[in-house]
Amino acid sequence: MANVIVFDLYGVIARTQGDAARRRIEELAGVAGEPFWEAYWGCRPPYDAGQDGTAYWTAVADRLGVRFADVPALIAADLDSWCHVDPAMVEVVHELADRGHRLGLLSNIIAELVPVWESRHSGWLDRFESLTFSCRVGVAKPDPRAYEICAERMGVAPGEVLFIDDREENVVAARAAGMKAEVFVSAEQVRELAGAPAR
Repeated sequence: MANVIVFDLYGVIARTQGDAARRRIEELAGVAGEPFWEAYWGCRPPYDAGQDGTAYWTAVADRLGVRFADVPALIAADLDSWCHVDPAMVEVVHELADRGHRLGLLSNIIAELVPVWESRHSGWLDRFESLTFSCRVGVAKPDPRAYEICAERMGVAPGEVLFIDDREENVVAARAAGMKAEVFVSAEQVRELAGAPAR
């Protein structure tokens, strides 16, 4: 049975961007399709590591060779697109905490989003012993240091941690850092990995 379990946030407990939200961001940017999203994601690592929103969107615009008419609206739409949870996984978080598992969170997340999550979702975030946010520690997955910091904050060796993430590259990096790690599939998979009864 896994006692110390660390979760990724997006794609595991939190939902990723929906199609409607992505279209809204494209409309505000005035640029659509693959070139926009290549710039969006290509410029994202410094944003995840603590860069401010205006600097991020300036970098995206520079990469595209455009100017955005309303950066504050882009920031707001982007934040809103990353604030929704999977209720089934929130239920799992409560179950595992109630059963005595020690829970941690390791997420690549921009600074502006942290207070949004803390204000809207404190009820289940409070079940985690440690919240390791990339923007607050200055490194993002799959940087090995992100996993080391997370384990340090949990007060355990990496080998004592079961890490669950939806991205293969982050799971591979976690294993290289010494953690047991699995690619997220479902709430039932998490229960099974944790040794909890199936529902």
